[in-house]
Amino acid sequence: MNAKVFLILTLAILSIPAVVAAQSATPGTLPMPLDANPSFDVATIKPSDTSAPHGTFIRNNGRHVIAYNMAVGELITYAYGLHAKQIVDASPVLLAAHFDIDGVPDTEGRPNLQQSRGMFRKLLASRFRLAFHYESRELPVYAIQIARSGPHLNLTPRKLSDSTSFSYTCQAVLTVRNSSMSDVAKGMQDVFLDRPVVDQTGLHDRYDFDLKWTPDDSQSYCPVGTTNSRTDPNAPPGLYTAIQEQLGLKIVSTKAPVQVMVIDNIESPSGN
Repeated sequence: MNAKVFLILTLAILSIPAVVAAQSATPGTLPMPLDANPSFDVATIKPSDTSAPHGTFIRNNGRHVIAYNMAVGELITYAYGLHAKQIVDASPVLLAAHFDIDGVPDTEGRPNLQQSRGMFRKLLASRFRLAFHYESRELPVYAIQIARSGPHLNLTPRKLSDSTSFSYTCQAVLTVRNSSMSDVAKGMQDVFLDRPVVDQTGLHDRYDFDLKWTPDDSQSYCPVGTTNSRTDPNAPPGLYTAIQEQLGLKIVSTKAPVQVMVIDNIESPSGN
């Protein structure tokens, strides 16, 4: 998901938007049953007002699910948990078109991340006529690998059935709990890095860890002024150094086979 997308959800597992995706806990709205498979009962879609203040988000507002100023490409990456570079053969003009969406689910309660993504998948199919197929293509990626020092990771004491979490603050403190390395790769892809991220560690356990670093200009997922200054002598190192020093892992730029979404059809949204 595009790093500018600030979605107000508690991340059960990441991404997210690109968008990293989040949902606000609206007072008085209980969560949907976990086995619910909601759709939009009604949804209004209109082009975004380009003169309005910038910002992009998906959030709950009482019974309504709101997508504000979302590009079509961002809607797809959010709905399908993809990186933008995994979407191919689509009109760049349509992917860049921004829309505001205001819809009401056909099920009572507040949708969780997976339920929200499913709602937008159905909306893209019904209103944008999205049709696609998957292929494997070799793309530039970041690979998470074991560093020469070996991994410095703590096995989680949690059960496999317990919840996972991948959350961060704008001081660039990443908190990971009960997560596999493939979960971590997916989260890094959704939030922090500008390419798909693949797990090449060969590690199959689940871990708990905190990772602290100072973002560079390419990791612009937080508002200006909210991160540590790179001129602060006490600031943590950059991501690539921090992950080696703190976790015994490394991020390598390479090429690897990645599943991509090949767009067969997509159209401007049908009328409300």
